[in-house]
Amino acid sequence: MAAPRVICLGSAVTDHVFRVDEVPTAPAKARAGDYRAMIGGMAANAAIAVARLGGRAALWGRLGDDPNGEAAREALEAEGVDVSALRLFPDARSPVSAVIVDRFGERVTLGWRGENLPTDPGSLPLEALAEAQALHCDPRWPEAAARALDAAGERGLSSVLDGERGETRILRDLAPRATHAVFSAPGLGNYAPGLRPAEALRRAAGEGRTILAAVTRGEKPTLWLLRGEETMREMPIFPVQATNTTGAGDVFHGALALALAEGQEPEAALRFASAAGALRARDGETPHRPALEAMLRA
Repeated sequence: MAAPRVICLGSAVTDHVFRVDEVPTAPAKARAGDYRAMIGGMAANAAIAVARLGGRAALWGRLGDDPNGEAAREALEAEGVDVSALRLFPDARSPVSAVIVDRFGERVTLGWRGENLPTDPGSLPLEALAEAQALHCDPRWPEAAARALDAAGERGLSSVLDGERGETRILRDLAPRATHAVFSAPGLGNYAPGLRPAEALRRAAGEGRTILAAVTRGEKPTLWLLRGEETMREMPIFPVQATNTTGAGDVFHGALALALAEGQEPEAALRFASAAGALRARDGETPHRPALEAMLRA
């Protein structure tokens, strides 16, 4: 049988990662112990996770026709990600981030979302959803995410929304369109300002197509809820010594989309995703399937 296909839609970013002992407070001038330029962005990291964990990944997104855009596309191609629907637009500038990582693996990220990137989702090859088993979206290209999530819903596909921090109106619009709405803690706060996490998850799990709502909480267990349930469930984290938490949440979401594409039940899929995110935080690298399977066995 062919490996399941997962389409990831949203952001691809060139991350400039600096490692320091301590994140300085301004005004300051500090020396970095290490530097790397690497592909980042929620959807891009998720697509790489799908590919490394044994799925067939495609990235639908938009970049500028500039050196950062070309480098990002080449890096994704090298990972085996299908980039035929990753558009590089003339006169646009690609997103970039500066990421400062301290000795504990915690980070400060300064992101720039690019310039002159078209918002029209008309170029999306929605017919390709017929060959996919799951869709993953982040909120950085909301017009395209809404269009793709609706098309996936019409086909009965599982869909995962990466509910990272964003505008409340965007998260409130996109979350009900996904079958699985998985937020970060700040993202859940933006989705439902003023509500406690349990109340916000109950709201999310009761709207639109959403059958599962969850919130990842770093070193704390992931809270999750199925539609129709009242009692919150917890998915324990895998304890690791973090070296770089950058992208751990993105990898979690990509792994979750792959697990759903494989037909895993919700609890098993969340455990699979939790292991993938933990390995990313521990190693600073997106894991391959053997390492993840070993962690699950252990």
